[in-house]
Amino acid sequence: MKRTVIFFLILKSTLYSQEVFIKKTSDSLSSQQLEEVVISATRTERQLSSLPLPVTLISKSQIVRSGNIRLNEVLNEQTGIIMTPDATIGSSDGVQIQGIASDYILVLIDGVPVIGRSSGNLDLSRFAIGNIKQVEVVKGPSSSLFGSEALGGVINIITEKPKSDKISGQASHRYATFNGQNTNVSINQKINNIGYSLFIDRLSTDGYDLTPEQEGQTINPSYNYTFNGRFFFDISKKLKAFTSGRYFFQEFDVSPNTSEEKDLNAHLRFDHNPTKKIALQYELYYTNYITDEQTLDSISDEILFENDFNQRLLRPEIRFNYNVRTNNTITFGGGYNFESLKRTLFADNVTFDSQYIFGQYDFKPFEKLNIIAGARFDNHSVYNSQLSPKISFKYDFTSNISIKASVGSGFKAPDFRQLYLDFTNALGGGYTVFGKEVEAAGIQRLIDNDEVNESQLRVDISELGEPLDAESSIGYNLGFVYKKGKTKVDINFFRNDFKSLIDTRILAPKTNGQNVFGYINRNEIYTQGLEVDLKHEPFQNLSLSAGYQLLYAYDKEVKEEIKNGKFARDPLTGQDIRLSQSDYFGLENRSRHTANFKVFYTIPKWNANANLRLVYRSRFGLTDFNGNGFLDTFDNSFIKGFALVNLALSKTFYTHYKFQVGANNLFDYKGTSPFSNEQTGRILVNPGLQLFARFNYQF
Repeated sequence: MKRTVIFFLILKSTLYSQEVFIKKTSDSLSSQQLEEVVISATRTERQLSSLPLPVTLISKSQIVRSGNIRLNEVLNEQTGIIMTPDATIGSSDGVQIQGIASDYILVLIDGVPVIGRSSGNLDLSRFAIGNIKQVEVVKGPSSSLFGSEALGGVINIITEKPKSDKISGQASHRYATFNGQNTNVSINQKINNIGYSLFIDRLSTDGYDLTPEQEGQTINPSYNYTFNGRFFFDISKKLKAFTSGRYFFQEFDVSPNTSEEKDLNAHLRFDHNPTKKIALQYELYYTNYITDEQTLDSISDEILFENDFNQRLLRPEIRFNYNVRTNNTITFGGGYNFESLKRTLFADNVTFDSQYIFGQYDFKPFEKLNIIAGARFDNHSVYNSQLSPKISFKYDFTSNISIKASVGSGFKAPDFRQLYLDFTNALGGGYTVFGKEVEAAGIQRLIDNDEVNESQLRVDISELGEPLDAESSIGYNLGFVYKKGKTKVDINFFRNDFKSLIDTRILAPKTNGQNVFGYINRNEIYTQGLEVDLKHEPFQNLSLSAGYQLLYAYDKEVKEEIKNGKFARDPLTGQDIRLSQSDYFGLENRSRHTANFKVFYTIPKWNANANLRLVYRSRFGLTDFNGNGFLDTFDNSFIKGFALVNLALSKTFYTHYKFQVGANNLFDYKGTSPFSNEQTGRILVNPGLQLFARFNYQF
């Protein structure tokens, strides 16, 4: 950290020695205000500064200057948004918003959902960002507009539209540490009432190894392709058509094993404006996510483990907007979801279907007050119907000071895994996991096969197969905004209360010494805290920003257990010690403090820019080690706090050519995992310094 501070001081002195009063360029902070139109928060176009909700907008210019090429890299540098590792080092990261886990964050591309959560996390590294206009993040429950999985927030990737009648685009190649090769090409054109865009991206890497004492690599060598085509057609002044297709393919080199991943999206939408006050959208969306995984015996080539995953979603939707008058808009919509999943770990192919309607009124009862009230009703084929209301408001005390607040509910339906999983892990000693819909038949099968003794069931047999409830939440946000000139301060207090969270439980011991697990509604948790965002432009070509989040995330049942006298084993003395509330650290993978600091500087006379970004995360625990079911101060599973510093420098030559170099994790932080021991050796949590160079041709 000392080296980081010294670096900042040197950079600051260098920046201030440059010309102070020079002409603004298109990369300056002020010009970015033109891009700050957000769609995700209300499903209508709204200026970011006018929204009564906590929203983060990441512009294309910010992404390009940072040198990031994947969605997870972009999100990890934002306030209150963290990429969190699983307890297994090297597994895919999940995104966390306001302390809410990735299972409860809905991810969209141009307003339609992406799928492919084989174990809860959605791997955001599979989303290339070379052709996007901006990324929008709505924090807090958003089920009133988007339904299930939006219980904790929404991430929406907005792609670019063609603007010029001349063919334009770019081609670039990026080389990085670990033989990381990224090549992409995009082409755009708009001719009268027809527009199109094409985007191709290829990424490959040799991977890396954080556990050299163990067999295999932490991240295996891999390559992937992304193909995206979009077509725009203005049929008339009142009717416009849009269609897009996206295909992603990824393969890991894990010979003799097999690991492939495919993701297909097809999207068709008509925008119809019959009058100046009425706007309709007719939308049809289809997506298919497939994985093919096989683990083979290295000697006999016998299949030891197989996990084929084939998920499909078909969704038609209609939306209606009516402008009652200026600043007063009524929105209605409805749709149908049909979802199916074929998976090796399921006894049968399974399907869901649901119907939903939603409505929203966005109005200004008087000039300084904006209110948005809405609700959504979901009728599902498996779980109970859900009503998700939300209300928010923004009041402008002066032209510089505003207050905004929102209260909303969210829900997440039990997923396919929690309902239909029928899995016995032959490699892990033979434990079994049953989804709720198959656990009664599954237990009976094990009893009939003498793998379970009926007298040793941990639950009453009448409880098996009882329906799971949808997980639900209520989120509260209260924010204050100060904006004057080139300075903006955004403060947001938040609290999210969850109930009926789905957890695992032991159904019965097996005769081989392993256990049979099932799912149950049990946990009630909450996350609460404070977010602060500061932005300042001290002079025309320098922008500074800083963000901080204070987070408390607890299980209410655990706090009650501690209050009633819960004990934990002290690993140093071996004695049981009664815990106090201060001994309870909170939920796994949550840091009490996270922060970021960014400096963006443009030098117009050199056609160059530089930026430095710091991301800090305080210590966090990965899992319960002493067996009492939660993280406490006696657990030995904590990763120490750390800071990552990223640097990027770029220069434009002859108008069309740009060269960029950078370093991620500039000070080579690696860290040590708590899973390190004499047998495994030193296990790292980060691969260290990663350098990159990128050449771009704009035409």
